[in-house]
Amino acid sequence: MSTAVILLFLGMMGLAAFSFAPLGYFIYKFTQKDGKPFGDIEPHGDSPSFVNDMAEKAISFIKGLLGKK
Repeated sequence: MSTAVILLFLGMMGLAAFSFAPLGYFIYKFTQKDGKPFGDIEPHGDSPSFVNDMAEKAISFIKGLLGKK
C-alpha cells in the first residue's frame, strides 16, 4: 500500500468521527438520565402564558363566529 492510500483512509476516518460526533453525544445524553436527553424540562403548554391565552381566546372567538352561520 502506498502512503497516499493510508493517509486517505486516516483522513476519511477522522472526517467520519467528526461528522458523527453530535449523534454519539445525543445518544450518550439520551441514555444518561432515564431517557431524558435534555434533563427535566417542562412539557410544552403547561406554563401560563399571555400569548397562549390570547391565542385560545382568538380561536374560540373564530369558532363562535363560524358556528353562528
